[in-house]
Amino acid sequence: MPAVHRQLVLFALASALLLAGIVAYRGEPGAVVSVDAAATGLAGEAPLGARQPAAGHGFAADTPAGWPHRGVPGMPDHRAGFEHARDLYAYANTLAPAARAGDPEATWMLSRVYDYCSAYAMAPADYAGDTRAIRDMGLATSNAMVAARTRTSERCARFVPGDDLSYTVILGMTREAAEAGSLAAEAALLAAGEPLDTSDAYKHDLVDRVQQSQDPESFAALAPAMGIQASGDRAFEGQVAGTRLAEVAWQVAACDLGMECGADSAVMVSQCANGGICSRDPGQDFSSFVFDAAVPRQGADVVNGMADSLTGEKKVQK
Repeated sequence: MPAVHRQLVLFALASALLLAGIVAYRGEPGAVVSVDAAATGLAGEAPLGARQPAAGHGFAADTPAGWPHRGVPGMPDHRAGFEHARDLYAYANTLAPAARAGDPEATWMLSRVYDYCSAYAMAPADYAGDTRAIRDMGLATSNAMVAARTRTSERCARFVPGDDLSYTVILGMTREAAEAGSLAAEAALLAAGEPLDTSDAYKHDLVDRVQQSQDPESFAALAPAMGIQASGDRAFEGQVAGTRLAEVAWQVAACDLGMECGADSAVMVSQCANGGICSRDPGQDFSSFVFDAAVPRQGADVVNGMADSLTGEKKVQK
């Protein structure tokens, strides 16, 4: 789903120039994508088709012993493997049965896997070719971007175009998760401009419910909806919303609440691999990168103050 980097205008411009260079390098015309919002859901379908991971090669084998679980209280924990599973195809297959049975958390996490792997899975050969093109360009961010794309390729290697990790499928899966009770999925739909209810009262209440939940997944999913996208929207009056810094504050708060935001986390890898928004410090986490590269010096206090108000905690000045 949309991520905080989409509102970082300068970085987005650099990304657009980079991707335009890739198209020129490959000699291909730009593609126009049409999205049908009436997405096909999971009902009656088995995600990943008939292809199944080898016996014994699943989530349990890929997850480090003792890795902490951060699921939603009262729900089965399906989140633990997403950041650390070496094989996201195998991890997705551990989620698929529960998702088909209507488990909202499993469906939400499956949608996250699909989103993370979609750019690779739709055209693996082209993805590899683009990675080589980026390497050959020798830009300041080339090494970091190649490393991020290589990590994505390795984790998503067993997905193929036939698995259909399209935006339409991801949106439908997210909607099913939201309708089944996933707050994070509900927030992600709002960020995608496809809320379950378009009324101002619903949107305002959803933001309140996310803040009250103190759930990092839901904070991160909601973040893009709280930036420029919310500017002038009466539904968000009195809430942390409407500016680029507000969006950053929601994502920083998600990190403060325990979301994986380290150098190898999904948020860092995805923004670098897919958008060219990469830290020159390979060990830098999301919050440090944002304050170092994307937030004006005088804006740091503003972001910290907003994040504090969202989490109820006072952070050390970044």
